[in-house]
Amino acid sequence: MALNRLFAGLAITPNLISRRAIHIAAVNFASQPDIDKPKPGLGKSYRRIVHFPKEYTVKPLEVTNLAGRDPVSGRVIAKGIGGGIKHKFHWIEWLRDGPKEGPPQEEKVIQVMEDGCRTAHIALVAVGDKLKYILATENMKAGDIIKTSRELPRNPVRANEGDAYVLGALPNGTIVHNIEKVPGEGALYIHAAGTFGTILRRQDDRIIVQMPSKRLFSFDQHCMAVVGRVSNVDHGDTPIGSPQRNRWLGNRPRSGLWQRKSGRHGRKIKPPKPVKEICAPGKKALPTINLSMHP
Repeated sequence: MALNRLFAGLAITPNLISRRAIHIAAVNFASQPDIDKPKPGLGKSYRRIVHFPKEYTVKPLEVTNLAGRDPVSGRVIAKGIGGGIKHKFHWIEWLRDGPKEGPPQEEKVIQVMEDGCRTAHIALVAVGDKLKYILATENMKAGDIIKTSRELPRNPVRANEGDAYVLGALPNGTIVHNIEKVPGEGALYIHAAGTFGTILRRQDDRIIVQMPSKRLFSFDQHCMAVVGRVSNVDHGDTPIGSPQRNRWLGNRPRSGLWQRKSGRHGRKIKPPKPVKEICAPGKKALPTINLSMHP
């Protein structure tokens, strides 16, 4: 098996290969170990492992820092990670669920605090006799009453900052975050500090939202979204200040990093990408296999 992989990138057979080619292929194979590096966006973190219990809790959770290493093999996968202040993890409740009919559900903000494991601030919210953590909005403070509803009314609602409604219930121009990809599965988009999306228009039963990247996404009108901008707006404009504080943040120093060119060979201005339609993944039919008696 290893020999087949060794000659996989060569155009000649192993019988006709030279000794020098074998040596070069062996060196290349030895210098490139078989590591399955994750593709971006799959949700696999090499910075920390959070030890989640079976049931939701507001108790700070213990974490195991990985320093960029794979938890199974121990190999360094993500460089530039290491050290940092040890933080405990606060479990965010991403699903803002409310009644589909009648008045909206009211929730009270108990406390707004910083979280070392994310850029945005979080808020402790009381719903009935239960407590949960959510992402705090820009102007949220303790004592605020926020509302949650899944009802899709005929006329748009006048929502306040921190309220959660379906996208179809909000008027055009509303600033939102914590948008669901599929109705009922919890918020997936726009979590970073100071980010927000803007509802632009409606297309049939779809809602067009401009994301923080200025790209347009088309969501189902029954997807939930939270009104307002994510808290900690000054996060991106705050300088780190010193190399030591960069180590406190868990960033390992690296030299000789690639830098984007400036000038006429630098970044090009490209047209915006087309609207991306966000919907539940469907089942695809398997391709037809045609068999014949000829090799």
